[in-house]
Amino acid sequence: MTELLVQIRRHEDVAVVTLARPAKLNALTPAMLDELESAARSIDSDPAVRIVVLTSATDKAFCVGADINEWAALQPLDMWRRWVRRGHQVFDQWAQLRQPVVAAINGHAFGGGLELAITADIRLAADHAQFALPEASISTCPGWSGSQRLARMLGTSRTKYLALSGSRMNAAAALHTGLVHEVVPVVELAPRAMALAQELAARAPVALQLTKQLVNAAGGEATDAALESMAGALAAFTQDAAEGIQSFREKRPPRYRGS
Repeated sequence: MTELLVQIRRHEDVAVVTLARPAKLNALTPAMLDELESAARSIDSDPAVRIVVLTSATDKAFCVGADINEWAALQPLDMWRRWVRRGHQVFDQWAQLRQPVVAAINGHAFGGGLELAITADIRLAADHAQFALPEASISTCPGWSGSQRLARMLGTSRTKYLALSGSRMNAAAALHTGLVHEVVPVVELAPRAMALAQELAARAPVALQLTKQLVNAAGGEATDAALESMAGALAAFTQDAAEGIQSFREKRPPRYRGS
């Protein structure tokens, strides 16, 4: 049986998701995208999971982006259907998880790896971590929201510099720009990420999840879903909602009272 390249371990109400292709520095393949999607679905549907930690099995890299060997031979339509569009679907699932996600970035986060890291709500980095969007150097473009989600996060000016120059940003600079929220020695990263996750898990989970949705909506992430889900939930538990259901069952006109 083939070992999963995206592994989930439970620590009570914290789910730790680990990218586990260390020999290739977690370069993303279609199979890994599938496993990332499966992990997101499993976590989102599990009421016992309150917080997620996303990290890597190697201190050399969080993720160095897409595996060039997997997409270089694709035809244009397949590149769109099977690669760029697919990556967006999976990364959007991660960005829109109802649970807060803490990324523990214990090495290089390049290209798609950086784009995956910024789907997390809180990002902690090892002091040796580096960040880059190197796509232009191989005659392509950021494909999984590096030009969109990252621009909303850092602003267009910094994002242009990263994407056009391909320059690497070290952990200290990432902290200064707000790309990451804390920088710690690599040996302290996993314990710090777990401690933070457990601290968050002790808070009221519904309040955290609703707050995440609200802030995501403010940044343009799934705004329609946030508005409709909260409005729908509120309306569904009014006395008028109960009257609407009862009148439907009794085949009579409803008597709404505005409460």
